[in-house]
This record gives sequence, C-alpha cells and structure tokens, in this order.
Amino acid sequence: MNATVNENCIGCGLCAGTCPVCFTMGDDGLAHGGEVPENQLASAQDARDGCPVSAISIEE
Repeated sequence: MNATVNENCIGCGLCAGTCPVCFTMGDDGLAHGGEVPENQLASAQDARDGCPVSAISIEE
C-alpha cells in the first residue's frame, strides 16, 4: 500500500502526527506520504480520514 498527498495539502501536520511512519513534513512545509506497512494501515487510514482538506489517498 502507498499513501499519497495531493496539492490540496495545507501543511497542518495532522497526518504526520497521527501516523509518522507513513507521513512526513517536508522542507516545503507540506506533508509527504510513502509506503504503508500492513501494521500501520489503521493509523494511515485515521490520518486520511482526519485530513481537513481530504488531501490523502491510500492505494494498493
């Protein structure tokens, strides 16, 4: 699985705080996704669902 963050990101940091294994905050002030380990799927989904601008997708 892979998590992606689209151009709607406002850099609030909620995803990185919720699931730091899958999301990081870049030097550009925006979130960046990555690979979602199976044991982190629930946390990544929580981050996706909590995103205030619906900028996160999780796909196989």
